[in-house]
This record gives sequence, C-alpha cells and structure tokens, in this order.
Amino acid sequence: MKTLDWNKANCELILLDQRVLPGHIEFVTCSNHLAVVEAIKNMTVRGAPAIGAVAAYGLAVAACQSKAPNLDGFRADLRKAAAELNAARPTAVNLAWAVQRMLKVVEQPFASMDELREKIIGEADIIADEDIKTNMRISDYGEPLIDDGDTIIHHCNTGALATVDWGTALGVIRRAYEKGKRIRVLVDETRPRLQGARLTAWELQQYGIPYEIISDNAAGFFLHSGQVQKVFFGADRVAANGDVANKIGSYMLALAAHDNDVPVYSVFPSSTVDLSLQSGDLIPIEERDPDEVLGISMHGQPVAPQGAKARNPAFDVTPHRLLTGLITEKGVIYPPFNINLHRLMQNKDNAQ
Repeated sequence: MKTLDWNKANCELILLDQRVLPGHIEFVTCSNHLAVVEAIKNMTVRGAPAIGAVAAYGLAVAACQSKAPNLDGFRADLRKAAAELNAARPTAVNLAWAVQRMLKVVEQPFASMDELREKIIGEADIIADEDIKTNMRISDYGEPLIDDGDTIIHHCNTGALATVDWGTALGVIRRAYEKGKRIRVLVDETRPRLQGARLTAWELQQYGIPYEIISDNAAGFFLHSGQVQKVFFGADRVAANGDVANKIGSYMLALAAHDNDVPVYSVFPSSTVDLSLQSGDLIPIEERDPDEVLGISMHGQPVAPQGAKARNPAFDVTPHRLLTGLITEKGVIYPPFNINLHRLMQNKDNAQ
C-alpha cells in the first residue's frame, strides 16, 4: 500500500493516515498546501523519504491553487508555500531537499503559468517514482549483509509506510526474507508514538516475516544474551562525518549493540545526507508536544500524575563511531565515513 496518491483530476494529494494504523485504514485528502503542512506536522505522514515526496506534492497542490494573475505572482505564491512546507518539521533533511529541488523548477524560464504548473506536477511525480527505485537499489546492497538465521533488532518504522513504497531498512529485511533467508525481527516499540509496535509490526505481518515486539528498554537484554546478530534502523539526517539523526532511542540501541559487538547499520537514500553539517551536534532536533509522553494510559487512567511535565525530543544522534556501515542506493559505506560519504555524494565511485 503506497503512502500517497496524486489525484490528477482534482489536483489533490491523498495520504494514508498513519495515525490510526493498524486498527483502521483511512485516508486524508489535501486540497491546499497548508493541509499538506499540517499532515506533515501531525504525522499523518512520517518517515524522511515519504515527507520529502509529500512536500514536493505540496508544491504541486500550491501550483494548482494559486490565483496569481501572472508568472511573477505565481512564483511568489510558490516560494511562500515552499517556505511554509520547509518549516513543517526541522530534522529530516529530505523535506528541505525536496523543496529545494522543486524551487529549482520554479525558477526556470517558462512561457506560461500552465507550462510551469505542469512541470511542477511532473517533478513531484519524478521524485515519488525515484524514491521507489532508490529503495529497491538500497535493498540490493543491504540484503547480502543479512545472513540466513539472523535475528535483527529494528527500531521505529522504515518500511513502505516511511517511504513512497517498499522501504529502507525494513526494505532490506524484506528483500532478505523474500530471497529465502530464515530471519526474525525483534521490533522495538519505539516510544512514545509506538511506530514500531503499530506500523513495523503491521508491515511485517503483511509480509509474513516472523517478528516479536519488545519494549525499547529490553533491547540490551537480547543483545547481551547473544540472541541478536544485527541492528538496523533508518536515518532522518546524516552529517558529513557519518553521525546519524534518527528516531529517539536509536543512540541507546547503538550503544548497547556496540558494547556487545553486534553490527549496527543505518539505512537511507543519499538525499538524507547533509554535507553542510560537519557533525551530528549541528543537526536540529525537533521537540514535540509533551502530551505524546504524558498521554500514555493504563487501565483507562493516565500513567503520569496530574500536573506532571515531560520532555519529548523526537530524535537523537548516533555518533558515527557506533555504526558498522551506512547502506544507501549507491552502496554500503564503511569507515572512515568523513571521507567515504564525500566520495559517495560526489559520485566518484560506488561505496562498495
């Protein structure tokens, strides 16, 4: 099931509402770019690659809705919409990458608004199609790293739901399973929004891949007891030195894996790399509503005492020293990451 669909006839973006999965299959229709901004903010859509594609279509929606009388006004409307889309969530660089790519189209010379509008919609289609092809190539490179009989800890959700289709880290796992490897997955719940327990478990169930859900703080037990052979998670932004910003809890998982000599792989498209930031310390970390933490209930009652306060960072940064490799559509990158990431982005050679 694709996370998004473009309704060409009505110039609307239709999104699978990931807030209500797995209990309900519902869709949200975005008929203006502000609805797309809200869908990104409230996590109707989530996952760095998916957010990038959705932002591109957000510009397409804005192009359809603009009432500007001329090309100059049309471009001004699109620049304003781009700024609002770009500010929706700060950590995942794919959003800014997609918006900047769309703005390059906006600034090209065109004879009419209709011509520019069609080009914008076409570029969004290209970004979405490229995401699927990119994920397939990522899986081709990552699958050989999984051995027959492996048990893998997976954090958050990196499957088809986090992308346009197929997935990144979970796509690698899926490819290994479809090639006949006997694997099983320990799925971190991924608190506080439970993307692992809700979304990853649901996807694995659809694929028939054996899995068990574990609490985030149980990962160390399974790693230390020798029951896990690999750790896989995604990325929302990767700094020039190989530091990886990913869903909160990734850092602690990588620490425990590193202490027990278990390989840790971060999996992402090259559009997630941000060479303008020299280290992960410079990556902006989104802090979300404390109610996501305080809203947890048991037996119908809130767990936290009335009046309690909470902190809710959505991401943390895993230092590159804890990572075994970075899996991209251009190959697997190994240390030294500060050198090999630059080679990857400059397309001088493949990573492997």
